[in-house]
Amino acid sequence: MSAIVLRPATPDDLPAITRIYADAVLNGTATFETVPPDEAEMGARMAAITAKGYPYIVAEDHHGAILGYAYANAFRTRPAYRWSVEDSVYIAPAAKGQGVGRRLLQRLLELCQEAGFRQMIAVIGGSDHAPSIRLHERCGFRTIGVFEASGFKFGRWIDTVLMQMPLGAGGASLPDEDAYPGTMN
Repeated sequence: MSAIVLRPATPDDLPAITRIYADAVLNGTATFETVPPDEAEMGARMAAITAKGYPYIVAEDHHGAILGYAYANAFRTRPAYRWSVEDSVYIAPAAKGQGVGRRLLQRLLELCQEAGFRQMIAVIGGSDHAPSIRLHERCGFRTIGVFEASGFKFGRWIDTVLMQMPLGAGGASLPDEDAYPGTMN
């Protein structure tokens, strides 16, 4: 694949992000949504995520086309989870299998570690979703569990695979309570 630029997402990227996510909703199990949200909703989601200090990035080719995007968000909203994030990575259909996902996820891991987060959790729709599982394994995640038949989409039950990657010291040391990651409340 030719040169790829990874950069923070902007509202100008929303048309491409919305198209990429719509494809994932309509044709895959990476998300358990069944109706693609419109651009306004995707913009509201991006604004909510970035307002809390979480990274939201895109991969762009040398022509300026968005090949994929990734972001981290709260794993859970309870305060004790504030050191853990959940990742999301979505790739344009034409860019799949070309290393875009790996570049995005690696950069997302770096950004979250720099922000002081200690764990990244992947919540993968489908124990048969080999590309996503492989992507996470190649980036150092390990499978920590499977919620069997936890979603129903495309007329079938779908498992949810949980994978985890420690960031920085992970759970080997206590976090600095004064260095709260992100700008979350």
